[in-house]
Amino acid sequence: MSDLNQRIEAMYQGDKRGAWLLVALLWIVILFVLFMSWPYIPDNGVRIVVLIAAAAVLIFNTASIAAMVKNYEEDKAFIYGLDIKNLDEARKMKG
Repeated sequence: MSDLNQRIEAMYQGDKRGAWLLVALLWIVILFVLFMSWPYIPDNGVRIVVLIAAAAVLIFNTASIAAMVKNYEEDKAFIYGLDIKNLDEARKMKG
C-alpha cells in the first residue's frame, strides 16, 4: 500500500505544480496585456473598467485554483487511486 500512496502523492504534487504554474502564467499574461494596452486606452473610465475586469479575472481564477487544489488534497486517495487503477489495467491489457 505504501507504493500506492507514493504514486498518489506524486500525481497530486505534479497536478498541484501544474495548476500553480498555469496561475502564474495567467498573471503574467494578463498583466502584460494590461501594461501593453494601457497607453492605447484614452478614456480614464474605460481604464478603470479594464483594470477592474483584469483584477476580477485574476482574483477569481486564483481562488478557484486554490479551492481545486484543496479539494484534490482532501480527496486525493479517491481521485488518484482510480486513475492509478485504470492506468495499471490499461498497461496490463496493452502488454
